[in-house]
Amino acid sequence: MRRGSPRPASPPDRGSGTVLAVGVLGSVMLLTAVLLPLFAALVVGQAVQGAADAAALAAADTASGVVAGVPCAAAAEAARLNGASVTVCTVEGLIASVTAVRGYLVFELGARARAGPPDSPGGPAN
Repeated sequence: MRRGSPRPASPPDRGSGTVLAVGVLGSVMLLTAVLLPLFAALVVGQAVQGAADAAALAAADTASGVVAGVPCAAAAEAARLNGASVTVCTVEGLIASVTAVRGYLVFELGARARAGPPDSPGGPAN
């Protein structure tokens, strides 16, 4: 090129890579913002199930006489130690049924569990 000649015109797509990168980055951030709480809810749901299982086992152990105390009080304490609370606790013979709940964001996640000896009629093995 000689001096003084006009510069060639820039292509019309100049800067489009930046716009595309910003769009992709924004989409990834939006997807992360939506999916992260959902995956965390799955983790909390598993924690609530674990709390319900522990509460049912504590109630069943207390009902069978392995541990001294009141079955539903033992269930409530086991659930509390696992970050949940017991809403329903029933003991029929040696079988304990427990429903535990825990709040997450604006939702309340719940789980049910039963525990008792495997050879009892109507027990968890059936």
